[in-house]
Amino acid sequence: MEPIILGIESSCDDTSAAVIRGRVMASNVIASQQVHKDFGGVVPELASRAHELNIVPVVSEALSKAGVKASELSAIAFTRGPGLLGSLLVGTSFAKAFSLSLDVPLVEVNHLQGHVLASFIREEGKEVHEPSFPYLCLLVSGGNSQIVRVNGPLSFEILGQTIDDAVGEAFDKCSKMMGLGYPGGPVIDALAAKGDPSRFTFAKPHIPGLDYSFSGVKTSLLYFVRDALKEDPDFMEHNKEDICASFQKTLIDILMDKLIKAAKQTGIREIAIGGGVSANSGLRARIEAEGRKRGWHTYLPPLRFTTDNAAMIAVAGYFHFLAGSRAPLDTAPLARC
Repeated sequence: MEPIILGIESSCDDTSAAVIRGRVMASNVIASQQVHKDFGGVVPELASRAHELNIVPVVSEALSKAGVKASELSAIAFTRGPGLLGSLLVGTSFAKAFSLSLDVPLVEVNHLQGHVLASFIREEGKEVHEPSFPYLCLLVSGGNSQIVRVNGPLSFEILGQTIDDAVGEAFDKCSKMMGLGYPGGPVIDALAAKGDPSRFTFAKPHIPGLDYSFSGVKTSLLYFVRDALKEDPDFMEHNKEDICASFQKTLIDILMDKLIKAAKQTGIREIAIGGGVSANSGLRARIEAEGRKRGWHTYLPPLRFTTDNAAMIAVAGYFHFLAGSRAPLDTAPLARC
């Protein structure tokens, strides 16, 4: 009989719970927090308080939708980190208490590894399309930008990563700079679809190896907008689609240049993406285009599995559970890990 895993995700501002049977998703419930839009970013204290309100009903709904009784669970998988410490504390505490009350094993999951393994979530009645090992995963989110070599479901090697800002952070901060709102990624992506990506040019960093840097791109945009507004106060309003398209293309070019380099160096043609920024339409199109050009097998997770969700935690927990990994009840959350 396949194990039944309850996954709990609370690393940032989304409270999520999911149930999987084997690797087949039975439910995936997410409670999002809208209050942070008023502040232009996630407020940690508000996030943790919202998790406290949401976690019990979210877990209850996940079990109900899956048609699973708590007593049927084989294990409880939870996000230990990285993330906001207060938010992680809520999820970790609930998972430990629930595990103790049910007398079922507790399994800790690294949030980033959950994103990397999102391609292995299976859905009832849908064709299985998942990468073979080893594969490369471009992990891109608000807090991380990495190229990860995945040798097995529990074997990860970081080949390159950002030395300053993450690409998702670059989207958010530059959206705020342009007065476009939060979160910035979806807003810039929507405007970019209407603009000319070749109209404006922004600086690209020259970082050796496979590491990334995005701070210079943000500075380049800042100076460009500042100087343009001095000459024409309405410049932003009249050109925001082209600015967004050119800025997004610059970020995607930076990501893809290193990914192409990594694929050449390793000889790996199995290429996946994960993380919140993997929902970006421009990046998804570029990955597929490069895949056709270079003979890659590409794997793009469904949009609902790109953002923070408990299904990815549950499937990562599934692999840990099969490997015999167990977390003690004194496990503490880690903001960085």
